[in-house]
Parts: sequence; structure tokens; C-alpha cells
Amino acid sequence: MFNTSIKLKKATFQRVKRCAEAAGYSSPEEFVEHVLTKELAKLEDAESDEEIVKKLQGLGYLE
Repeated sequence: MFNTSIKLKKATFQRVKRCAEAAGYSSPEEFVEHVLTKELAKLEDAESDEEIVKKLQGLGYLE
């Protein structure tokens, strides 16, 4: 595995850190990896880019 960085607003990172600790994750990074993997799996079963956009709109990520 290789390392990469994603920038988060300080307030968002604090929320991630708090949730990761409460849920027993070993680090905020482990928590973020788990959450992203779950969300990506929901989107990846789409058969087209249009379906992905519709799913993201349904989740409130896109308008």
C-alpha cells in the first residue's frame, strides 16, 4: 500500500477523530478508510456514470 494525503477542514478532522475513538478504531485514518470503502462499494455497483451521479444526488452529495 502507498501513502497519500487528503486535506480536511480542522473541524471535520476533529469529528472524524472523535468518531474513530468512540468506535474503537486504531486511528482516524483507519476509520476514514473504512467509511470510504463502504461508501464506494455502494456506488461501484452502478452500471454507468449516470447511475453514479443519481446515487450521489440521492445521498445529498450532489445537487
